[in-house]
Amino acid sequence: MAIYLPATADDEHVALDELTPREIVRELDKYVVGQNQAKRAVAIALRNRMRRQKLSAELAEEVIPKNIIMIGPTGVGKTEIARRLAKLANSPFMKVEASKFTEVGYVGRDVESMIRDLVEIAIDMVREEKLEDVADKAELNAEERLLDLLLPAMPAPVQMRPAAQDPQQIGFNIGIGGEPLLAGEPGSRTREKFRQQLREGKLDERIVELDVREKSMPAFEIITNQGVEEMDVNMKDMLPNIFGQRTKKRKMKVSEAFEYLIQEEEQRLIDMDQVTRIAVERVENSGIIFLDEIDKIAGREGGHGPDVSREGVQRDILPIVEGTTVNTRYGMVRTDHILFIAAGAFHVSKPSDLIPELQGRFPIRVELQSLTVEDFIKILTEPKSSLTKQYIALLDTEGLKLEFTPEALAEVANFAFRVNEGTENIGARRLHTIMERVLDEISFEAPDMKEKSVTIDADYVRKTLTDIVKDQDLSRYIL
Repeated sequence: MAIYLPATADDEHVALDELTPREIVRELDKYVVGQNQAKRAVAIALRNRMRRQKLSAELAEEVIPKNIIMIGPTGVGKTEIARRLAKLANSPFMKVEASKFTEVGYVGRDVESMIRDLVEIAIDMVREEKLEDVADKAELNAEERLLDLLLPAMPAPVQMRPAAQDPQQIGFNIGIGGEPLLAGEPGSRTREKFRQQLREGKLDERIVELDVREKSMPAFEIITNQGVEEMDVNMKDMLPNIFGQRTKKRKMKVSEAFEYLIQEEEQRLIDMDQVTRIAVERVENSGIIFLDEIDKIAGREGGHGPDVSREGVQRDILPIVEGTTVNTRYGMVRTDHILFIAAGAFHVSKPSDLIPELQGRFPIRVELQSLTVEDFIKILTEPKSSLTKQYIALLDTEGLKLEFTPEALAEVANFAFRVNEGTENIGARRLHTIMERVLDEISFEAPDMKEKSVTIDADYVRKTLTDIVKDQDLSRYIL
């Protein structure tokens, strides 16, 4: 019974120490309605992390996370609960399909790659946080560098300097408004005039010449007995005497040069060694990995064909979940305190089909319920960026005013529920298919319609969907 609400620009990370399990559930209620058992389980897991941080170092080392298995059909909110929890906690989060490791050594990477990817995500997170801290200083530094390009380094002795040949080429002799700069004019006053014009965007179209660093050599891949692994190695770091830090001259507009210089200053101001240390520590202590489709690798001893491979994948995943040390390009990373949330529909298999060792590493199991008609109506009406609001906004760009009556939305919800019952149950994702079908003709004709106001009522929904839903074979293909 899930409703998804999109993140907004106003979302902020709440101080975790202030969040009780009840308040964590309340925060999750803003995005996922229902599924209280699952939300309680993840809330307790998150609160236990806060509790662990207050223990002595010796005891905290012994407290391991209580990993969770979510059981339920697709489209009911399993991934959304885990993703929202990670965002609430500002934790590195990654979703990975367990089935991608099924054919190990043939199409999949080794299971340790999920930890390497999580570290990369954490580094991006920490780097973005650091960028916010240095953004103002980077902009000021970039502005000063740009003014150095726009203004003369030293005034000429006494005479007026000759004008530039190319009026678009900013050299060291052009004053405000393109007039020649007099030698006697104070440099600081001229610089401030240029600064004002630069901030007002009056110089954006001028051309400057920058020394631009050449890009690093690309990463390359090697084939190992674990599959294909990317080796992101910078050859310039390995062979500094052969590959220097080369630059090339490039002409660009002032507006483009300003953006480039800001990025360059940001890179210079950020201490990447510190970023790496913080990121690795954050992964080890607050990382969350969502293992989706865990039921697809549920196979026990004595199986044939893919079952043997599935059991092998389970045994590969086991040490990662249990706690091991993974070698990454940023150093060794321990997985002992990473929270693993596994999920699967378990239509064919069941959690007891997993190998006993892996079952023991997921002590908490919660079942998510299928969506009802009432849930579908809420999904269509309550979220800030619900499907109906998305379609209204999209067609508004064509000048078409679209409205849905409550009865029409109730019909859409009923059709989605019936199709889910009669075919495969894909949860809330069925609403996308139904809504697209209902609005197919309007979306196609919108640019050419003379009548720029359309109201979708229950009769219109029934007219577009009844025949398809009645024909089971057609329904399976179209809806």
